[in-house]
Amino acid sequence: MDKQELGAFLRSRRERLRPPDVGLPAGPRRRTPGLRREEVAVLAHISTEYYVRLEQGRAPRPSGEVLAGIAGALRLTDAESEHLHVLAGTAPIRSGLHRRDVRPSILALLQRLPQTAAFVISATFEVLAWNALAAALMEDFAEATPEGRNLARKAFLGPAEPPYGISDAAEFRLTVVMELRTALARYPADPAVRGLVDELRAGSADFARLWERHDVQATPVLTKTFRHPAVGEVTVDCDSLALPESDQHLVLYTAPPGSRGAEALAFLEVVGPAGVTP
Repeated sequence: MDKQELGAFLRSRRERLRPPDVGLPAGPRRRTPGLRREEVAVLAHISTEYYVRLEQGRAPRPSGEVLAGIAGALRLTDAESEHLHVLAGTAPIRSGLHRRDVRPSILALLQRLPQTAAFVISATFEVLAWNALAAALMEDFAEATPEGRNLARKAFLGPAEPPYGISDAAEFRLTVVMELRTALARYPADPAVRGLVDELRAGSADFARLWERHDVQATPVLTKTFRHPAVGEVTVDCDSLALPESDQHLVLYTAPPGSRGAEALAFLEVVGPAGVTP
């Protein structure tokens, strides 16, 4: 149970709600944003004292029933509710280190996908495996160190311009923060996860600001546009498939047949990463 993180998460979710959101009258002007602690306690059917102690990091581990009541009172989404259980220690926490090995069948699949830029990222956004088209569209990952292949570092600690000229840089940064928060809750003993979060909080004011929001659910990006040095703008459809047993994601970039994006991907697939020049 991460008492301090649990308290901060509850406080952030409470402060985003207004009384009308939960069917309560607005009442007189409030000095602080959001619901009052006693209002959350009433909605969750628990004592105000116990809820206050939860937010202050002083309460013992809540039961699943209590957490369900709090999740309902705070109108948590499924992802937020799951995160609440992880922080409270009532959901499975992955012990040890996050996995960086990619199973052979996925490695083989990467090479069999036609006109699809595909790669696998770890729980910390390190690109672990990729096909030639992904390297031609983004960069030749084989020439980068593991730290240099980390998309979270590129998003927050890289040059001012968005990595690979992507059109959804702000949305991607928000997704990175949310996913890393979830990863840290699942792997609290992994120094690589903690070290990356600490590095980003110290090195990026934007990351530190987003981290304090305690958000854990991002809106999926359905399309993305790359600004490529050789073929210009390439708009692709985005699909991210979870690999739950390893906490990894298989990311696929494709384009509708006959589109300019499909023509660009076909060209890049032919020339490969070695043939890409501005």
